[in-house]
Amino acid sequence: MTKALIAKLSQFARLSSEDRDAIVGLETVHCKTARAHTPLISEGDKPIHVRLVLSGWACRHKDLANGRRQIVAFFLPGDFCDLNVYLLRSMDHTISAVTDVKYLQLSAGMLGKLTEERPRVAQALMWSELVSASIQREWLVSLGQRTAMERVGHLIVELYTRLKSVGLAADCRMAFPVTQSELAEVTGVTPVHLNRTLQELRRQKLIELESRQLTILDLDRLRDLAMFELGYLHLDREGRHLDAND
Repeated sequence: MTKALIAKLSQFARLSSEDRDAIVGLETVHCKTARAHTPLISEGDKPIHVRLVLSGWACRHKDLANGRRQIVAFFLPGDFCDLNVYLLRSMDHTISAVTDVKYLQLSAGMLGKLTEERPRVAQALMWSELVSASIQREWLVSLGQRTAMERVGHLIVELYTRLKSVGLAADCRMAFPVTQSELAEVTGVTPVHLNRTLQELRRQKLIELESRQLTILDLDRLRDLAMFELGYLHLDREGRHLDAND
């Protein structure tokens, strides 16, 4: 169940067999589930546990009093929904399931034990958190500077790259369970504008989207359109100096 997490952390450091076994040991925690479109934890709740997504997609969002919301992050398999969230007195955002989600709910003590006993895992987790912050900065740039076409294209390439890096996408194809309303809530455009944007991406033969499966027809052109630069995902083992010896 923790295969995606091991693949993700291996992007930042080469883990030893003992490191990988320690991560697999997290599976002793009872697996929890959340149905699509239900919260894993809501704004105002006291965060006691750290959540690790095993399967399905989840999102972080902020809700306004008038019912509108902004999705500010997607959590894919292998992602923690904030490593240190248990330090807060209360949640300042909501984490909800986009699809049916399976996840582990880890105590601070269990995670602390892992990071104390396996320093390379701890360092890789720190790299992962830095990448999460980098992704947030890139999303902010998209909202402030990219057009609707560029925003949607950039998000598609990012999600494909993240899924591919943990073995969940290949050959420019990926599961894409996000609704048009949710895409609008990510990219900051109206649902009508979002629909037109998707139609234009199809018209330009950049993507195909059918039955919650997305195919990127011309990855290079889509990257160019979105001004996508891979560097912000830091997938080239910048933590290689932390590599295990075995």
